Amino acid sequence: MTLPDAEAWAVAQGWPRFRGEQVWRWVHDRGARSFDEMSNLSRETRAELPERAQLGCLQVAEVQTSQDGTRKLRLVTRDGQSIESVLIPDGDKTTQCISSQVGCAVDCQFCATAKMGLKRNLDAGEIVDQVYLAQRLLAEVEPTRRISNLVYMGMGEPLHNYDNMVKSIRILTHDKGAGLGQRRITVSTAGLVPKLEKLGKEDVRPNLAVSLNAPNDAIRDEIMPINRKWNIGKLLAALKAYPLEQRRRITFEYVLLAGVNDQLEHAMQLSKLLRGVKCKVNIIPWNPHPEAPYQRPARAVIDAFQAECKRLGMPTYLRTPRGDDIDAACGQLANRSNGEAIVPLRIRKTAPPLPAVD
Repeated sequence: MTLPDAEAWAVAQGWPRFRGEQVWRWVHDRGARSFDEMSNLSRETRAELPERAQLGCLQVAEVQTSQDGTRKLRLVTRDGQSIESVLIPDGDKTTQCISSQVGCAVDCQFCATAKMGLKRNLDAGEIVDQVYLAQRLLAEVEPTRRISNLVYMGMGEPLHNYDNMVKSIRILTHDKGAGLGQRRITVSTAGLVPKLEKLGKEDVRPNLAVSLNAPNDAIRDEIMPINRKWNIGKLLAALKAYPLEQRRRITFEYVLLAGVNDQLEHAMQLSKLLRGVKCKVNIIPWNPHPEAPYQRPARAVIDAFQAECKRLGMPTYLRTPRGDDIDAACGQLANRSNGEAIVPLRIRKTAPPLPAVD
């Protein structure tokens, strides 16, 4: 529920409107997981609440910890579906990568989640609860660390679940709740043009990341079938019309696939494509998984591609693989434990990671 939802719900129960705000703030500001924790409510009210509402949507089934400190959470919904969320430490900052769907329907050929297909959308509460459970985990294992940034880059295409995605941002950014800043939230999309146009008209304005991954339609048609519906020209037209606040830029994500999109001529095509767009480019060397036939380019090829992008004037950054030893890196979330019964929370160490790209 948003705060207005909670206030309307309280009135429907025959309670004063402020009672809805009290309960809502206990959940979204103070992180309550049971009605018994709501100490400023009367004993009678606390006894009635479990008959009228439920708290929390998810349970933590498993936590895996990478050699680099990245943590992957497997979370289970009330109907037994499993989703994954990732905590990525970076100095004093911690970014949480959250999911918006169980699986994904976009079918990007390099992504493990795509091979699951789409099972269902997550509701706004299931999106928000990923953040609250992660905060509780950090409070237990690393009390000085807090979630500073959110990226909707986990399982699913956020704009396919548009209403719940926007509602979750409203909840998470409300100043009487979690109070996260909109500038610290990024929504990633494969390029659903009509929903991009709709998002540009909202009063919530997260950062925008676009999974581009190709410098021309021929390559993008092959690796991202969504391009056959909304090609690069249509996508860029929507992005050029997207209202960007001062000093904000669109991030283009470019997964580097050996022999597919990693040549210097591709960098040249990319620079021409993005000319006139306020943007930056994140190069992501492909993270291996068994569901796709691609290879990560050699380090020399990665370096040469980035150097050429910079020479051509594009602000270009290399995303170091994080958590790839636990299948937590970009494109690796495949929910391989999906369908298992909930097990007690456990933190599991794994083998050393693949060589990092600095």
